[in-house]
Amino acid sequence: MSQGFASAEIAEFLRSLGTERRLSPHTSEAYARDLAAFADFCGREGVASLAALDSWHVMRFAAESHRKGLAPRSIARRLSAVRSFLGALVRQGRLKANAGTGVLAPKAARRLPGTLDADQVAELLESTDDGALALRDRAMLELFYSSGLRLAELIGLDTVDLDFADQTVRVTGKGNKTRILPVGRQALEAIRNWLPVRQGLARAEEPALFVSRRGRRLAARSVQNRVARWARQRGSARHLHPHLLRHSFASHLLESSGDLRAVQELLGHSSISTTQVYTHLNFQHLAESYDKAHPRARRRGNR
Repeated sequence: MSQGFASAEIAEFLRSLGTERRLSPHTSEAYARDLAAFADFCGREGVASLAALDSWHVMRFAAESHRKGLAPRSIARRLSAVRSFLGALVRQGRLKANAGTGVLAPKAARRLPGTLDADQVAELLESTDDGALALRDRAMLELFYSSGLRLAELIGLDTVDLDFADQTVRVTGKGNKTRILPVGRQALEAIRNWLPVRQGLARAEEPALFVSRRGRRLAARSVQNRVARWARQRGSARHLHPHLLRHSFASHLLESSGDLRAVQELLGHSSISTTQVYTHLNFQHLAESYDKAHPRARRRGNR
């Protein structure tokens, strides 16, 4: 390492990574790059010594990394390297405090779940195929979208969990928590069409609502494969998975009702912050509608 801010201390720390902590060469190289960037920053900021370093400098280092386009995860890794380095000096009695403690990286942008619009869902679920597996698959898809089920919740359903009179289904979700969900008319109709076929397939002792050709409860992977196959057969270029229908259910319900608490209850989220991701999806839809329709919207062609 070239001479500069804390060059000797950093070099000593990097040597200890391989000998004392036995970190992999790849991890040691990452530490070396991150600490070199930190040392370069401190040199440009005029930090005279390690004793002059404080949390403000570390925060500015994180902010500069962000301005230069570094991803939040990369910034978090840089800060981890700085904290480890300074922490080692504190343990050795060469520093009084770790200036990196409490300095956080910017949060990574939350990846929004994909959704289908209402027309795409309707097109997907339309089928005139009355084969045994087609009837079963359509019933599963209708129930996914009608009630916003997780994959594990759907395959865990037994026939006794359905109440056709009340038009509800009893679901056991995460944490073994039970909730009662409404089931839409088309989903109930699809399940009614499936039940006589199921009776001819299911083994006598099998309680599962959805069974395989062998008469046993469907496995998660089987459902995923059947859902993807269903989409391909209907000419969809998009990969379809069960959670996409759950996301579509939540987005469409929130768009129509605006009731975030109700969507939270139906999805079985323990925290409303988990459900709030769908408000971002809804806002995206509104923003697109505004940009297309409002007379004062800043359309790309008029900027």
